[in-house]
Formats: sequence, C-alpha cells, structure tokens
Amino acid sequence: CLSGARRQDPATGVSDMTLLGRASAVFRKDLWIELRGKQAVSSTTLFAVVTLLVLAFALGPDPTAIESVAPGLIWTALIFAAVLGISRVFDSERGNRGMEGLFLYPGDRRAVYVGKLGALATILTCSELLILVLAGVLYNLPLWPVFPQLAAVAALGSLGIAGIGTLYGALTLNVRAREVLLPLLILPLLVPVVLASVAATRLLLVGDPFDVLGGWVRLLIAFSIVFTVAPRLAFERVLSE
Repeated sequence: CLSGARRQDPATGVSDMTLLGRASAVFRKDLWIELRGKQAVSSTTLFAVVTLLVLAFALGPDPTAIESVAPGLIWTALIFAAVLGISRVFDSERGNRGMEGLFLYPGDRRAVYVGKLGALATILTCSELLILVLAGVLYNLPLWPVFPQLAAVAALGSLGIAGIGTLYGALTLNVRAREVLLPLLILPLLVPVVLASVAATRLLLVGDPFDVLGGWVRLLIAFSIVFTVAPRLAFERVLSE
C-alpha cells in the first residue's frame, strides 16, 4: 500500500521514501480504508445525530434558547464523536502489529504521524461539516450566510483534536481498556481547542458586536499549531518506549 516519492541512500543503495511521500502514502491508505468501510464517518455522524436529537427534545421549541446553546451542543456532539472516530481510524493497525510494521518501513518515522494526522483531520472535518448541516436543519440555525467561516473554524478545531488524538490513539493502540482510557487522556487536553471553537462558532451565529471574533480565531490557530507540532515531536519517542 505504501508508495510515493523515493530517494536512494548513497551509503547503502537502498531506495527510501521521503518524509512527504511516506506521509502521503499513510494518508492515502487510511482514507482508502475509510472510504471502503466508512466506519469512522458513519459512526461519528450517527452518534452526533442522536446527541443533537436528544438535546433538541430536551431544550424544547424555544428558538432563542436553542440558538444560544447551539454552538456548545454542536461541539459537544463532535468531541464525543471524535473519540469514537479516533478509535476507528487506528483499528486497521491493531491486527498483526500494524503500527510496528509502519515503523519498520524505511524512512522518517515522523511521517507516520503526519499521515495519520492528515487522515484523521480530514475525517473529523467531514464529520463536523455534516454535523453543522444537520444542526442547521434540526435547530433552524442561520448557518448558510456564514457557512464558509464555520467550515474554516471546523477545520481548525478538527486539526487540533486530530493532533492530540493521533498521539494518544497510537499510544493506547494495544491497551486492553483502550475505550475507557482514551477519553480520559485526551478530553482534558482538548479543552482549550473546544472552548475557542465554541466561542468562534457562537460569534459567527449570533453576531460579533464587540469585534472579538478575530481574537478567538487567533487563539484557535495557536492551539491547533501547538497541538499538532508538539505531538509530532513526541510521537516517535513515546511509541518507541
């Protein structure tokens, strides 16, 4: 499955994949598995739909109440669905010691993290866009005038979630109590990204009279960068130990 740009080691004469080529190969592999099985997107979307429906019935028909809490509901549905999606993305590596096989392949091991991160961020972003559309229909939210901006916030938030999720998803890959341990590890770390995403989503939906949206977006960008770069630096060392 792994194919991409290659270079030849002058000392050994062995053909080796570049970091970008190897990361692209892992990215394509994970997306191909998801396109064939549709496990992550379908499971996360179904979970989010049920969550949104239950919360809609709990809030009642008051449109003002729904609009005021809708951003929190959307990101609550996404964050719990993302935990489920992280587990699904790494399911393909659980059998036959698949992660060790990826690490044994010649090249920079950090490319495994980059490829996994890209695949997980793409899956979560697609799920988030579906959740936004469903929430707009269920809650009658004014999404469409600001949908491109909401999509950008969703992509940034999903990137931050994917960075932490990729690291801890790989770390708990072979742990028996993985389904219990994974949420306990990642949910506290995701609080800054989720808070910034909720605040930016709320300002886009209800308006920004005090012009603070830019500050929340910059904060979200900063957290997303930290939550993708820091796990990349720790990925190989954590898994090798």
